[in-house]
Formats: sequence, structure tokens, C-alpha cells
Amino acid sequence: MAMNHARTLKTTITGKKAIGLVFQRTFAAGGGKAKKGSKGGAAGDAPKASILSKEVKSTTVVGANILKEGADPKILADSEYPDWLGHLLDKRPPLSELRRKNIETLPYEDLKRFVKLDNRARIKENNSVKAKN
Repeated sequence: MAMNHARTLKTTITGKKAIGLVFQRTFAAGGGKAKKGSKGGAAGDAPKASILSKEVKSTTVVGANILKEGADPKILADSEYPDWLGHLLDKRPPLSELRRKNIETLPYEDLKRFVKLDNRARIKENNSVKAKN
């Protein structure tokens, strides 16, 4: 049914009028007023106050529970976690910094990272050369 209306508009309206109709913005019925409980609108854009207290937020990992039943896990003391967990966020040197260092004096982890990043860089370079040809 919409196609029939579009065809009649297409045949009867030409030129500048058609451009105006194509780019005309329309709104839903109701005068643009947002109803209470409706989707969208300015009333729903405001951030909602959290119903969780600060004490609960500071003692539990909110949203970490993936099961239907159960509770969010509690935050433990730092001594309860393994040592390697604290090192996950440590910054590792980029390839350019590793290339400047002497390869023979690098620790094993940095040497392994250098080999991996160097191989990745060579593969990218070879792929870009092949793509140009």
C-alpha cells in the first residue's frame, strides 16, 4: 500500500517540491510530547539513580554473576589473589623499543614478545607488498 502512495507522489510532484518532501522531517502523532513510561524522549534520557548503596558497590563485584541463581562475588583482600593477577595491567614494551635494545641481553619474556611482534610486522609488510602488485 505504501508503494502505491509513493508512485502517486512520484508522478504528481516534480522538481523542488519533491526535494522538500524527501527531506521533510516528520514526527509521531501527539504533538511531540513524551508520555510517562514511553520509550525514548527527553524524560528517559536522564541518568537514573542507582538503587545500590555505596557499601554494596565497594564490597561486591556488581554484575559479575552470570548464573540465574546466586549472588555477585565478594571483593577479597589483595593477599587472597594470586601474584600474577597484579601484573596483567603492566605495560609491556612495544616493538620499536625492543628493536633498540640488545637482543642478547633481553629477558626470555621480552625476547619471546620481540619474536612475535617482529613476525607480525614482517607478515603485514609482505601482505601490503602483495596487495600493491
